[in-house]
Amino acid sequence: MENKTNYRAALTTLVTVFFFWGFIAASNGVFIPFCKSYFNLDQFQSQLIDFAFYGAYYLGALALFIVSGYVKMDILNKWGFKNGIVYGLVLSAIGAALMIPAITMGSFGLILAALFVVALGFSLQQTSANPFAIALGDPATGSHRLNLAGGVNSFGTAIGPIAVALALFGAATFTEEQIASIDLSTVKMLYIAVGGLFLLAAALFIFSKKLPQAKGDTTFVEAPKAVKTLGFITFSLLVIFYFVFDQYKGELVDSNFIFQLMMVALVVIVGSLLFANKNALKKPDGWGAMQYPQLVLGMLAIFTYVGVEVTIQSNLGELLKSEAFGGFTDSQIAPYISMYWGSLMIGRWAGAITVFNPGKTLKNVLFIVVPYIAFGVVLFVNHISQNDVSGLYLYGWSILLLIGGFFFGQEKPSKTLFIFGLLGAIAMLVGLFSTGTVALYAFMSGGLFCSIMWPSIFSLSIAGLGKYTSQGSAFLIMMILGGAIIPPIQGKLADLFNIHNSYWITVACFAYLMFFAIKVKSVLKAQGVDYDA
Repeated sequence: MENKTNYRAALTTLVTVFFFWGFIAASNGVFIPFCKSYFNLDQFQSQLIDFAFYGAYYLGALALFIVSGYVKMDILNKWGFKNGIVYGLVLSAIGAALMIPAITMGSFGLILAALFVVALGFSLQQTSANPFAIALGDPATGSHRLNLAGGVNSFGTAIGPIAVALALFGAATFTEEQIASIDLSTVKMLYIAVGGLFLLAAALFIFSKKLPQAKGDTTFVEAPKAVKTLGFITFSLLVIFYFVFDQYKGELVDSNFIFQLMMVALVVIVGSLLFANKNALKKPDGWGAMQYPQLVLGMLAIFTYVGVEVTIQSNLGELLKSEAFGGFTDSQIAPYISMYWGSLMIGRWAGAITVFNPGKTLKNVLFIVVPYIAFGVVLFVNHISQNDVSGLYLYGWSILLLIGGFFFGQEKPSKTLFIFGLLGAIAMLVGLFSTGTVALYAFMSGGLFCSIMWPSIFSLSIAGLGKYTSQGSAFLIMMILGGAIIPPIQGKLADLFNIHNSYWITVACFAYLMFFAIKVKSVLKAQGVDYDA
């Protein structure tokens, strides 16, 4: 009983960093228009903030793996997951501190560099925190603990933009005139506060006596073949992104060329990982964590999941502006975008119920009640933001599908992942073959069905990896890159056809996630691991 109590206290401490990721990442939505106005940027240049932020996840995880290979030691296992989180928080605090001179000097380049350092810290935190959450108890129920952490992350995503807007503008909403007249000292004070919160969280981890280190085997088995594969992917991506940026130096942009580059990036990533999986099965020596098919297939699953989660939202605004979907204005779109991200919180709150070990009857009641409590929170947040929520009330019917998915999934990660992948694919097809409110709700419900995918994919992908767990975790974090590749491809499909038909790409993504759920179960069963048993 004491051990369970300690683990619960440790988990409570751990989820605080998940809140920070959501809070800060979502706050970029406020910071991007500020930079665009202050530095007179075009839309692509302003999006470099997200590129610097999410690009750091890939490069940070890759650097951790390469350095571990160089020193012949698994650095993260040597530190322990707890210390890994502490170092990541300190690194993010340094990035927040760098924002002060960057803003003072008025250098957009330095701001990008500072945000890159903040996200490098996040990369280290995520690489440590995800396997740490799984280690705090039975690995078979690790996805439930990640759901709890993800629910807190989504809450940070929901309130982050509002809190930042209130700090900068004194109101939850803001206009272009307010952005243009903002006092830079206010922005600096914001990042001083953010840096202080990072350090406070680090102190919480350092002085928490009930938080274990959760160290693993520090032996680093060289993986030269994995290094070559990741090196090829990285080099290809750097070349591709160089040409993408080069296109934006002039006024005329060849969008066809950029689309071709994005398709090449997709082929390079998917092809390289499939090549790795095929060759590792024949001869596992030299592949490190990639010798495990569940890990390589899981990397593709994380890439696909992040891609579909981001691309549904990224193109939803343009979809709502089309006549078939009501011809909404920018101000009218906001509550629907908010509800999409809120859908992730709704699903994750429900997925976290099992962590608290309620009785069977109470658990069944909570599976019905908690999603609607979360739904109410999202509506309330929109009300505070002065958004019109009248078009969102009937969305409550979509939540019944989420609840049904949890009951049919029976808390089994691979079965739950398959069911939610199937529901996601069906929702996208309903959206594609209809218009108006029905189609809008169908596309928005993609957030409901994506909500529990990260923890399910992550726990299944690192199952049975043993001493390769931290290495595999780093590989999975790299695949957040899917959020930078799939949305632009859908955007180009919208240009070639129309925004409505571009959503066929989401069907393909959910189809792969269904395949992964089936395939990984048989792969793990062959290794003597069955989380669905």
